[in-house]
Amino acid sequence: MDKIAIDLGFRDIHWYGVFVALGFIIGLWTAGRRGRKQGLEVQAVFDLGFWLILGGILGARTMFVVNYWDTFFANASLWEIFAIHKGGLVFYGGLIGAVAVGFIWLRHQGLPQWKVADTMAPSIALGHAFGRLGCLMNGCCYGQACALPWAIHFPNDHETAGAGVHPTQLYESLANLGLYVALDCFYLRRRFDGQVFACYLMAYAILRSIVECFRGDYTSLPWNAPLTPGHWISIVVFLTGVGIYRHRSKPTEPGIDQGP
Repeated sequence: MDKIAIDLGFRDIHWYGVFVALGFIIGLWTAGRRGRKQGLEVQAVFDLGFWLILGGILGARTMFVVNYWDTFFANASLWEIFAIHKGGLVFYGGLIGAVAVGFIWLRHQGLPQWKVADTMAPSIALGHAFGRLGCLMNGCCYGQACALPWAIHFPNDHETAGAGVHPTQLYESLANLGLYVALDCFYLRRRFDGQVFACYLMAYAILRSIVECFRGDYTSLPWNAPLTPGHWISIVVFLTGVGIYRHRSKPTEPGIDQGP
């Protein structure tokens, strides 16, 4: 495992940042293609992308700092809070931040919020699949010790001390890739706006809860057991998806509800 992708001399480019950036780019590109087929302007999707990235990074970093304050930040320089190139983004925080900022921007622009949310949902899963590969290269979000044939070994100076562990980053990356394919196929078959987004929330919450059972990086957190922080947030996300699905499945007119 080498965290550094490129050494520029004055600045290191980390694999984590490379994969996260790649996830954003591919996610926006696929969302733009999907939206164009449904009458959405590609430029509107790209404009939205800026605000999603901003809200996502702010939310993801904020949740990481809050969760791991005692571990990484209590005795470190204040500037470490902003050192996201080293890793340290919590996906659920990023999802909350991106959705909140995105919906505000869409309302301000007068664009159909739920229609755009459906367009973006499969691409969120695809971008996340790349982001988890960044976690693998960074050595974070690692799994519990195991002796399975597909166990991975980080360097001896890693928190796992070189022991074999579940490749939870790969588990979640593959799960997100499968979720992307399923949602992309379902997109053209949706019955109301908001259905794909709601299904994404419910499906990802289930997948994440399963992967959380194999995570081994929560030992320093005070709430370790019986459920991880990811489990608790997954419950909230799942219930939110159920609520959106039930609310949006009652359109005022037959067919696809085009309301905001």
